[in-house]
Amino acid sequence: MIKVGDALPSVTLMEYVEVEGNGCSVGPNPVDVAKATAGKTVAIFAVPGAFTPTCSNQHLPGYVAQADAFKAAGVDEIWCLAVNDAFVMGAWGRDQKTAGKVRMLADGDAVFAKATGLTLDLTGKGLGLRSNRYSMLVKDGKVVQLNNEAPGKFDVSDAGTLLGQATLSAPV
Repeated sequence: MIKVGDALPSVTLMEYVEVEGNGCSVGPNPVDVAKATAGKTVAIFAVPGAFTPTCSNQHLPGYVAQADAFKAAGVDEIWCLAVNDAFVMGAWGRDQKTAGKVRMLADGDAVFAKATGLTLDLTGKGLGLRSNRYSMLVKDGKVVQLNNEAPGKFDVSDAGTLLGQATLSAPV
């Protein structure tokens, strides 16, 4: 499993873009994790699935509500990851009003989840292989904080916990 000090895996995620601009076409666009995190501080959190109760009612809304505070703490971007396709992540982002606050990134084939060792096997419950619930603070592609939840829990990956860690590690 990935740990503090490790570099993020060199994989590609997908992002549904609603508006054409900056060389991005409307629709799913690839996001090279290594390039997208280079030289940036990124708050990443992952959920088992879009539109699920805890994810939609608590986890994602916390990051949306705290987006300005994360920026003030020196975080360049906030990413939400889930093992869903880019269309589902785009629809969930619209539903949760994440535009300009949280990037909704699809790990449709679970390549990021597998490469980090942060998977959750929900086979038999109709959900298959998913991402575990966690949050991490990444600086220049390296993990500086990791908050991995126990199965079925939502205790350490919330926005308040990661924001506190980002504030402590922000340059003065």
